[in-house]
Amino acid sequence: MTAPAPTPAPDAEGRPWVVLVGPPGSGKSTVGSLLAQRLGLDFADTDAAIVARIGKPIAEMFVQEGEAAFRALEREVVAEELRAGHGVLALGGGSVLAAETRALLAGHRVVALEVDLADGMRRTGMSTARPLLAGVNPRATFRALLAERAPLYAEVATVAVTTVRRSPNQVVAAVLAELGHGPSVLPEASPDAADPFDRPTPRQDSTLPAPGFGSPQDGAGTERAEAR
Repeated sequence: MTAPAPTPAPDAEGRPWVVLVGPPGSGKSTVGSLLAQRLGLDFADTDAAIVARIGKPIAEMFVQEGEAAFRALEREVVAEELRAGHGVLALGGGSVLAAETRALLAGHRVVALEVDLADGMRRTGMSTARPLLAGVNPRATFRALLAERAPLYAEVATVAVTTVRRSPNQVVAAVLAELGHGPSVLPEASPDAADPFDRPTPRQDSTLPAPGFGSPQDGAGTERAEAR
């Protein structure tokens, strides 16, 4: 008989039970929060920790101090949060650019959330809170960002879970199944579902921008101001 999976919890060294990585629009904050609720764990987001520390939006730091200053702070905050005893931790989209961060993730349970160009564009809505997507051609910028970072997410990931055409609750179920804590059959999803987290991201029937993951109109699934 197969032994039951260990109860999800941070380890004795304060490492989270699971770390979520992925590009902007992959739903790390939304999925991470739902996953933590499902498991009865604490949830933390490194972008939120950075905002709390600097006392202003990350986009303002980009403008005022530059990307290099932000990345240095991000490396510091990620290192701290990876030992802070959180149950579920979401990292900023560009955190894997740092070799130091990728090295720190070795030995962690890391889930890479994948998104395609269409879903990612609609979920981000080209928000000004995402400075690297604020340009003349955000679609081309986002496409290049996905291509550049894909091998880095793959490098640090224990497992990868697609979010394309899935609702937040479906993604949570898929993550749990991949980690041995749930069935492989995903729950139903519909654009008209009463629960916003049962709604997949609109596609051809929705014009850009429509930010959010699950319910753009009520903002229930919108990610934190995560860039990058």
